Amino acid sequence: MRLSVDLNRCQGYAQCAFLAPDVFTMHGDEALLYSPYADPEQRERVERAAAACPVQAIRMDDRDDAAPAGAREGESGAR
Repeated sequence: MRLSVDLNRCQGYAQCAFLAPDVFTMHGDEALLYSPYADPEQRERVERAAAACPVQAIRMDDRDDAAPAGAREGESGAR
């Protein structure tokens, strides 16, 4: 499952980090770091996190595309 977060929209409420801490983390007060490729077993938590986002900044893509090498560990979004 591929994720994207509109970091221009994100206001740092951290609901996603609370509900899916293996996928989303806060760096400081307002910077969100996340894994753009979440494991399928994280689906329920990520769906809850996306639904709880006050500004609806999280998008999920169900395509079964394989994650590029290093994407799970090395890539993340930051604000």
